[in-house]
Amino acid sequence: MPTPLFNWLSERAAGVLLHPTCLPGDQGVGTLDRSADRFLDFMQAAGLRYWQICPLGPTGYGDSPYQCFSAFAGNPYLIDLRDFEVRGWLTPAELAPLSQLGEDRVDFGALYRLKWPLLRQAYERFRRDGEPALAEEGFTAFKARHASWLDAYAYFRALKDHHRGLSWTEWPDSTRRHPAALASPLRARVEAATDAHRFYQYAFSAQWSRVRASAARRGIAIIGDIPIFAAADSADVWSRPELFEVDPDTGRRHAVAGVPPDYFSADGQLWGNPLYAWPRHEADDFAWWRARLAASFDLCDVVRIDHFRGFDAFWRIPLPAETARVGTWMPGPGLNFFKSVRASFPDAKIIAEDLGLMTPGVVRLREETGLPGMAVLQFAFGDTAANPYLPHNVAPNSVIYPGTHDNDTSLGWYAAADEGARDHARRYLRVSGEEIGWDLIRAAYESASRLAIIPLQDILSLGSAARFNSPGHPTGNWQWRCRESRLDGLAGATTDYLRGLGDLYGRAKESEVLRKPAS
Repeated sequence: MPTPLFNWLSERAAGVLLHPTCLPGDQGVGTLDRSADRFLDFMQAAGLRYWQICPLGPTGYGDSPYQCFSAFAGNPYLIDLRDFEVRGWLTPAELAPLSQLGEDRVDFGALYRLKWPLLRQAYERFRRDGEPALAEEGFTAFKARHASWLDAYAYFRALKDHHRGLSWTEWPDSTRRHPAALASPLRARVEAATDAHRFYQYAFSAQWSRVRASAARRGIAIIGDIPIFAAADSADVWSRPELFEVDPDTGRRHAVAGVPPDYFSADGQLWGNPLYAWPRHEADDFAWWRARLAASFDLCDVVRIDHFRGFDAFWRIPLPAETARVGTWMPGPGLNFFKSVRASFPDAKIIAEDLGLMTPGVVRLREETGLPGMAVLQFAFGDTAANPYLPHNVAPNSVIYPGTHDNDTSLGWYAAADEGARDHARRYLRVSGEEIGWDLIRAAYESASRLAIIPLQDILSLGSAARFNSPGHPTGNWQWRCRESRLDGLAGATTDYLRGLGDLYGRAKESEVLRKPAS
């Protein structure tokens, strides 16, 4: 076989999976405040060298970080408003209602009502004060550097606000088509709102850069995540419809993305995302995708691409469809896509989410790229000794998890599993099952996979109430948060035990790569 395109995962290490919205704090949602530093302190003390997160994009209806209004922008909900209080742009009284929201779960409806007016108020006072720099880079320079995506995104969000949140496919003709929208008289009327959305991106970028630098000082790399598909109601599809299988005038989709019936759902998963017009992407050497990856590498050290198998073949579901049971596998761009990525990013660190149906073509593509795939221990038990997710079968060039953001917690999984799977797990791991969460953590550390990533919920020994996402269930997801007392409780015995596991299984050695400061 030819030399793989990428070969970056060469050291054993461990990390933790936690989306920033799950961090503790008094603003109704995890933000980029000092809680992030305290979490990083725990990671450093425990010898955890990778922090994996979900996509950082701005979320819409359903609150999923995998259905964002932009493939390039950051989520304004993550902005720390206490920083604006210090700068005199918000008052304690104005922030007080946020502190009344719960600690355990994010109430996205209440957050929507409370946070957006505060963000706009902060923007107006930022303008009042002459637009002081929030970071080394000033607002004007930030807007110029990111204009290729920021202008369309900010205008899209301003128009969406003007049209009371309607999907862009329901807007009037004058704004539904991007070229017409650029010449619309409405553009001048919403310019202040457009610039406010630019400011939110500037504030997010300044605060995220601080968090990333804080991680780098502690020798911690951040693993970002990008969904393979763009959301239908997004600035990307609105401004560049020619890159997607949509009608350029109406945005109508004739077919959508998803997956056939699988472990998570007997009806499959009907995601609804528009499909790529891959020939158009290939015609300009995947320029949009390379720009997207460049933006991702500006934010993170490593990027996990969700649904890697879609580059080999994707499930095309014709509309109208109520489930994903009916569809056709269509060829993706294959190795040519990754050759283009390799030419632009020769040192790229990418993880391939290769869960689900693994055909010979998907396996071959992963091997030709050299990208590490994924293994999930919750999928390992109740089958034969040949199960690819059992620790004795995993490849070194892989990332192993007890479970991912789409799985139940380990305690929840074990409680709901059939007795055959539980018995197999107990016999395989040589345990009683009374501490199955820690048993799976230890199995991940022991495994041949060079990188072990542990959800924080498993480290906290939490049950199903702490599950982050249930695929196929449209509501009630993405809400769990870590209480401050639980984060504080990790110091001491838990931290020492994780550090000991890292030493025992060769995952605690400091890496030269991770000492490099973030750009």
